[in-house]
Amino acid sequence: MRGHAFQLHKTPVVALAEAALFLPRTQTLIVSDLHFEKGSAFAMRRVMLPPFDTAETLRRLEVLIAQLAPKVLIALGDSFHDLGAGDRLAHTDRAKLENLVSQAETIWIEGNHDPEPPVWLAGQRTHELVHDGLVFRHEPTGDVAGEVAGHLHPCARVTGKRGGSIRRRCFVTDGRSLIMPAFGAFTGGLNLFDPAFEGLFHGPVHALMPSGSGATAKVHAIAAKNLTRAH
Repeated sequence: MRGHAFQLHKTPVVALAEAALFLPRTQTLIVSDLHFEKGSAFAMRRVMLPPFDTAETLRRLEVLIAQLAPKVLIALGDSFHDLGAGDRLAHTDRAKLENLVSQAETIWIEGNHDPEPPVWLAGQRTHELVHDGLVFRHEPTGDVAGEVAGHLHPCARVTGKRGGSIRRRCFVTDGRSLIMPAFGAFTGGLNLFDPAFEGLFHGPVHALMPSGSGATAKVHAIAAKNLTRAH
């Protein structure tokens, strides 16, 4: 399993290089902000993006589920880009999603983009979930120890010794709570120094940043003081 293992509050977790979280004790896989059908939503506003975001997001999720065989799958909100996204899914994408959901106990956390997931979608629906000593919700509050949230699509930039820099989606954590990176193929990112993150953490913050790809992928814990504030 390619990732960074650590204790979140009192729960062992693994931040995966694929921008997902895994809980070994309960064999639970968590993904956030899938934003299915974001591409088609933009197309309706005459902003043309390659129409493959849903298929690519499902492909990556399918690979993770095949590798980890989770007993529980938690989707941490904004799984669908809008209330009509479920109806715009291609037949093949819907069939693949239904198959993936059937392989684990699935919980859909409500997001601001999808407060009402498609009625045909199997799985439990809830605004908030307490599981394995952690509290799962879409929007972070910073008020609860063990909070795991998404919504902000965090990213970080690190500058190399020779002056170049890389910008990657990342997990953000102080060991007490955690904000997930967006899993969706077309999701943007918000630098963790953005004011939106202020007040959400109670201690020194680290970015857990993936690097590499495939078999060489890793997750690096980088203290905020060593990151670049530029977006």
